[in-house]
Amino acid sequence: NNFCLDRRQKLLCPGKSLYRVLLDSVTLSDENVKFQIIHEENKVLLQVEIYEIEGNIFRLKIDEASPLKARYKVPDVLIKEPTTQRLFISHKEAGILVLSSVNEDYKLRVTANPFQVELQSQGETVMSVNSNGLLYFEHLQPPPSDRKPTAQNEEAASHSSKERQEDLGLWQEKFGSFLDIKAHGPTSVGMDFSLHGYDHVYGIPQHTETLLLKNTSDGDAYRLYNLDIFGHKIHDKIGIYGSVPLLLAHKPNRTSGIFWLNSSETLVDISTKAVAEHTPSRCAAESAKQRAVPLTDVRWMSESGIIDVFLLMGPTAFDIFKQFAQLTGTQALPPLFSLGYHQCRWNYEDEQDVKAVDAGFDAHDIPYDVIWLDIEHTDGKRYFTWDKKKFQNPRKMQEHLRKKKRKLVVIVDPHIKIDPSYALYAQAKEKGYFVKDRNGQDFEGICWPGSSCYPDFTNPEVRKWYADQFAFKTYKGSTNILFVWNDMNEPSVFKGAELTMQKDAVHYNNWEHREVHNLYGFYQQMATAEGLIRRSSGKERPFVLTRSFFAGSQKYGAVWTGDNTAEWSYLKISIPMLLTINMAGISFCGADVGGFIGDPEPELLVRWYQAGAYQPFFRGHSNMESKRREPWLFGEKNTQIIRRAIRERYVLLPYLYTLFYRAHTAAEPVMRSLWIEFPGKMETFDVENEYMLGNALLIHPVTEKEAKTVTVLFPGSEEIWYDFRKFKRMEDAGTVKIPVTLENIPVFQRGGTVIPLKTSAGKSTEWMIDISYELHVALDAEACAIGELYVDDGHSFQYLHKKQFLYRKFTFHKNILSSSRVDESGQYHTTCVVERVIILGFGKQPTSVTASAKDGKKKEVVFTYDTKTFALTLENLALSVDADWEICIS
Repeated sequence: NNFCLDRRQKLLCPGKSLYRVLLDSVTLSDENVKFQIIHEENKVLLQVEIYEIEGNIFRLKIDEASPLKARYKVPDVLIKEPTTQRLFISHKEAGILVLSSVNEDYKLRVTANPFQVELQSQGETVMSVNSNGLLYFEHLQPPPSDRKPTAQNEEAASHSSKERQEDLGLWQEKFGSFLDIKAHGPTSVGMDFSLHGYDHVYGIPQHTETLLLKNTSDGDAYRLYNLDIFGHKIHDKIGIYGSVPLLLAHKPNRTSGIFWLNSSETLVDISTKAVAEHTPSRCAAESAKQRAVPLTDVRWMSESGIIDVFLLMGPTAFDIFKQFAQLTGTQALPPLFSLGYHQCRWNYEDEQDVKAVDAGFDAHDIPYDVIWLDIEHTDGKRYFTWDKKKFQNPRKMQEHLRKKKRKLVVIVDPHIKIDPSYALYAQAKEKGYFVKDRNGQDFEGICWPGSSCYPDFTNPEVRKWYADQFAFKTYKGSTNILFVWNDMNEPSVFKGAELTMQKDAVHYNNWEHREVHNLYGFYQQMATAEGLIRRSSGKERPFVLTRSFFAGSQKYGAVWTGDNTAEWSYLKISIPMLLTINMAGISFCGADVGGFIGDPEPELLVRWYQAGAYQPFFRGHSNMESKRREPWLFGEKNTQIIRRAIRERYVLLPYLYTLFYRAHTAAEPVMRSLWIEFPGKMETFDVENEYMLGNALLIHPVTEKEAKTVTVLFPGSEEIWYDFRKFKRMEDAGTVKIPVTLENIPVFQRGGTVIPLKTSAGKSTEWMIDISYELHVALDAEACAIGELYVDDGHSFQYLHKKQFLYRKFTFHKNILSSSRVDESGQYHTTCVVERVIILGFGKQPTSVTASAKDGKKKEVVFTYDTKTFALTLENLALSVDADWEICIS
């Protein structure tokens, strides 16, 4: 449906904007600066509000000054109304208004005619708004039949030939056999932003595309419109399952962001070019210099709503992540089990199949935490029920899994089968909880169960009702080890236009579906997570995986990249896809290991396990048509390699869990593009075949068939890198060819970091609670290193409500490794000890090593020194994780 929106807005070409500021309308308050702008031709007034928000954020809102009725403003995505700071008018001259922030670092230069805004930081223009004159705002109009002739109708009259109106989809739009009726005519909005000095832009997931956003001047715009696209094509700008309208721009000395808060269908056009910049001459003899500097223009176009945009001023990437989290929230802290390995398939047939697969992991000594049930486990695709033949005793099956310290995830899709004898349907029908069609009847669409209705999750009362369905007494056969997977929640409507709900369907408060489309999955996951929390009386953390998402979905759980294919190219593209989702605030994401569609050759499956083990969400999943692919079905050699990959994941969990705590408290992404860690190194800006896991590990998955070598970029000439498994320092910096075998993928530890690990893997995360720790201390050029460990009970909210956690810091400096508290308020007792420490890059063999607790006496430590790798190993330490101690090397 985006074609008309695109065509109408594209009629407006870059040039002088037709909007002018009415300077006598300017008012200042503690909250914002307000003024009106007028369209020189149709004379429609728009209200502009500019806010400065604490922490280097500016907000620009534009709405009709007096709309026919209120326009949609996105609720529930911002965690609270942001705290504003007063802006001052620091300068006023003919046609120019300069606003200054409290700290004077930032100035907003507003030009009256044509209307545009320049955002300057310490005198340098970072971003400008409407500098190409592409501000576009279609005001609500009465339908052509009941109009009185006024100046405002001139615009409509000039487009009045019927073909022209149809061609541009003004009042109705055809999509195949579907007719979308627009009650108030076209309501699209758009605006352009120029990013000065930038030619690298990222973000706006979800697309099956490269990390670096491409120029769209000669092709399709990036589209943000959540759709169920089975086997999505690679290098395509069509929107797939989720949308986060956040774009990041980066140059060596600065990162900036644009967050366009709009949940209707949105298009983003990007164009990067070089422009001449004049440097004024310093003295008369010297002529003015010219140099080419990059400029990126970004044009946002949305089908409806208002313009509500946040300009995130950084100045670093980590500042941007914090600013975005300040607005939309941080990543929920996952329960520890959900960072283990998940085994899924469409479908595990019955209780016996579940037991056999579970036993298979034990028989082959492969750790795993969760087995999943897809749609076939239900009674005729009625969610919250069980197939009476195949799953006769779901509680007993769960008790069996519980004894093995494992969990179950079941699918709960949004569509509800039309069947008066199905309690869920009957209740929702009676209470009027379904989305309506434009004639006020319940909207009906086809999905897995056949004819279905769709709960209106935009209604808080519906969300509360839905959350209540997860109560143990209501959801028969569920126990507290059952967690949830929300799929098909774009929403997917078979036989619908683009396989989704019609845009003129009607939601709570009479809003059309077009306004809220990209929020539908966000709201279902919100209600589901709330239901899981509520069933435990607020004590236990939920786990909910969703396919469809929006800005802020990180608060409710995990996402995955949807229906990928078992081909090498999909393994390869999953890396930039996950990096982009991480950049948009959602750290807990992954891609189906092995590819959902088709049958992977064993080598591809092995390589996918090796990559997935070092990505945030780790789940093997496959389609009904695919052959079974439990990890032990591909011969002993492959089983062994996959086992090793999964075990590496389990041993690394203390580090991964600590990273998730950082994501939860400080909004640091778990999986990071190289440029985020090395913002000044231009060679990292477009790298998408390797990435950082936290700040300490560099991962380079193997994504080519029969690869004998991979080319690894070691960023930063001053950095030291060590082979994560062999502890040997890498001799060369820069781009290096590294030999690879099928056994594993290249992983490197960065000098200057300390990584906490478990000394061995267990059958599942819960079996590993008492396994001791080891620390890998990788020294930098100054022979220093620093790292952290976060520990709590792994499942409850006590870390939050009762400060039941440990947050430790390990520092290596002047040959002393010490453990101290990061957060004094945290209290959590564990009997776990640090058993072993391996120091990488230790210059020479020590003569003695001693360890001492803060109050205790020193004791000699057993050590071995490898003269080939310069790794020093300290054994049998038995140092308490929850105490201060130090190890001295002399």
